[in-house]
Amino acid sequence: MNSERPRRRRSSHAALSAHGEPWIWLTGGALSLCLAMIIGLLGYIVAQGAGTFWPRPLDLLETSDGRRVLGEESAREVAPDGSGRRLVRTANFELSGKHFEWFGDSEVSATTRPAEATVVERLEGGRFHGFPTRLLHGEEVVADGGEAAWNEFSRLHPAARKRWRDAWRIDKEERGLLQRRLRGARLAVVSAELESGAESPAHAAAREVEGNVAREVEKSERALDERTAELRAGNEGWGLELATATGEKVILPLADIVRACQPNRLALGGKLGVYASRWGEFLGDDPREANSAGGVFPAIWGTVAMTLIMALLVAPFGVLAALYLREYATRGPVTAAVRIAINNLAGVPSIVYGAFGLGFFCYVLGGSIDELLFRPALIADGQPTFGTGGLLWASLTLALLTLPVVIVATEEALSSVPNSMREGSYACGASKWQTIRRIVLPRALPGIMTGLILAMARGAGEVAPLMLVGVKKLALDLPIDGTFPFVHPEREFMHLAYLIYDVGFQSPNSQAAKPMVFTITFLLVAIIALLNLVAIWIRGRLRRRYVAQQF
Repeated sequence: MNSERPRRRRSSHAALSAHGEPWIWLTGGALSLCLAMIIGLLGYIVAQGAGTFWPRPLDLLETSDGRRVLGEESAREVAPDGSGRRLVRTANFELSGKHFEWFGDSEVSATTRPAEATVVERLEGGRFHGFPTRLLHGEEVVADGGEAAWNEFSRLHPAARKRWRDAWRIDKEERGLLQRRLRGARLAVVSAELESGAESPAHAAAREVEGNVAREVEKSERALDERTAELRAGNEGWGLELATATGEKVILPLADIVRACQPNRLALGGKLGVYASRWGEFLGDDPREANSAGGVFPAIWGTVAMTLIMALLVAPFGVLAALYLREYATRGPVTAAVRIAINNLAGVPSIVYGAFGLGFFCYVLGGSIDELLFRPALIADGQPTFGTGGLLWASLTLALLTLPVVIVATEEALSSVPNSMREGSYACGASKWQTIRRIVLPRALPGIMTGLILAMARGAGEVAPLMLVGVKKLALDLPIDGTFPFVHPEREFMHLAYLIYDVGFQSPNSQAAKPMVFTITFLLVAIIALLNLVAIWIRGRLRRRYVAQQF
């Protein structure tokens, strides 16, 4: 009896599982979700950061209890029952004791936008909102009435601002150079006393040089005093009188006004001008108001300089270590232990690197440099040069932190070079080093650049180690000047990532600092992206030149 067994039908579900269709959809969905989260985060940062400096209209609120408040609406909340409230930046802190205030919709009886409402940004004290009434020069009324006072102020303020900047530049730069020169002469006296004794001819000669330098510095100081006095005399007595929404009148010195505008009158071109002016100040000036206003140029400079120095330090050490592990070291327990240690180092908390950098780089290495090679007088004077936190030690600490990333990426890049190319080079009579230098390394460079890009991205955003090895809340003097050796890597510096922490959590005016946090974050992301784009462009050129197949 010839009986056939019935054929089992394959279910469509089993067929999909066998071909991996569900896993394709699952992994594709996970990738889409990750991309959406990243794009959403970046979009939120860009939207919040890029819109910080846009001039907003000034609203005059009249409340049901008879109050009048002039301010910018910063945020609005709506309850489930349809009622809402608004957060208004009222400014005028010296009068009201508040920078911001919440108003419920039921409290506000009327809202208008007067054309003459004015926003004044000051050097100190935060913003001021009011209505121009008069422009004064001492007791003399130069312009009376809102329109006349505003027009005359707009004409005279640029010159007053320029005089203030010139005086500030003299105090910061020229006086700073004189003080550094005098300090150098005084340190030379201390050095001569330590090396030769207080009664030695060398000490007497150093004292004589110090006296000559002190007299020259005093003469130069008098000349600078005359120049700054002349500049400040040009601004003396000039003031803009403004009336608040409650009728109080305040006179603001012209020299203390950074910028003023009447946003309710501005057309699109005027708003763009104010927006560009605020961005220019943010990118090019020094911070003020506990870092919650002004510019962040010292932090930009410190971030870029530290990241580039870190990249220059980590690249050769990481590549050499990977070359040895991949091309020279024999496989064994020691090599395996080293690789395990490198992978473990990538997971060590960054604050541990900061503690190591402070103890080894600053105190041990820096203190030894001060004691043996540089200026013992600085140690005796309690002012070490390299024996404290600075740009160099911060860069070295972050180079150590990112070293495992570069080593692992370089090893992967070296392993991607086919062994047939090595064997062909050996067959032609090349030595091992010649093969590595002319065959292996050029073709591994794109992968090495990938590791360097990852290291730069991580190092530029670190905060915890920097708090121990060189970053400061406020360091207006850049680690560079016009004196030899031009770059001073021992100086402390500012950093954008630390500035985000300081502004976000240490600012006395948290509401005003909140948009600045987003703006600084946006700037940090943009700088990191720009540095990475440059590295990616270099990697692309190397790939087209050396590698037939992409790594």
